[in-house]
Amino acid sequence: MKKRISYLGPPGTFAEEAALLHDKTAQLIPVPTIPGVASAVSSGMAEEGIVPIENSLEGSVNDTLDLLIHDSTLLINRELVIPVEHQLLVKEGAQVGQVKILYSHPQALGQCRRFIERILPKVEIVAALSTAAAVQDMIDSKTTAAAIGTRRAAEIYGAEILAKGIQDRATNVTRFVVLAAEDHQPTGSDKTSICFSFAEDRPGVLVEVLQEFSSRNINLAKVESRPTKEVLGRYIFLIDFEGHRTDAKVREALDAVREKTSVLKIFGSYPRYRK
Repeated sequence: MKKRISYLGPPGTFAEEAALLHDKTAQLIPVPTIPGVASAVSSGMAEEGIVPIENSLEGSVNDTLDLLIHDSTLLINRELVIPVEHQLLVKEGAQVGQVKILYSHPQALGQCRRFIERILPKVEIVAALSTAAAVQDMIDSKTTAAAIGTRRAAEIYGAEILAKGIQDRATNVTRFVVLAAEDHQPTGSDKTSICFSFAEDRPGVLVEVLQEFSSRNINLAKVESRPTKEVLGRYIFLIDFEGHRTDAKVREALDAVREKTSVLKIFGSYPRYRK
């Protein structure tokens, strides 16, 4: 039986591209929202789910972070990095001067900000659930519209590519994670993601936690924060660091961090992406 993988759909998204890279033999199940992708896995509809977590231009995908922090017990099993090239798509024959509405996912709109400001400064911008959904919205629009989407979406929906490579930087990439019931076994080249918070705010409390990693020579790959959504000015901190949660020195660090925090959640350990 084929593995079932849910992904942020519909077909034609970069998430679909990531799913095909992860397992091109799998049965792919498109889901319209990031929480929906996780629900498909939690309910048994799929064995794994693929969602975006970070873009090199726009930073973290907050919907995914909030899902991991608050709303899911799924673990990160793998990470994938996909080069992102955005295209300006229109119905066949439409010209840029006729466009009144521009559809795309908020992340894609942010990644193409300069192009939009220079070429389409007066158009109405409408957010879509995904880049592929944006192309369908454009096709269905009664007003002359454009969409920012993928080459595959253009093929699927019969759109015309009016401009290609419109992202602000050619080095634009998006990091995706594979969510599953279990994380990955150690490989010797791993990464672990966690989040934590404190019962009280006092000087040096974050530094004390970070020192638990530096004192053990554990390299931090990423540090950021998200609001707790409970009290203004209180935050949850998120860290990616090198090593697997089962490594001896990582276990020691996590035990020490657990004693210094009110909440510690391990998102999973998984193989580090290598180019």
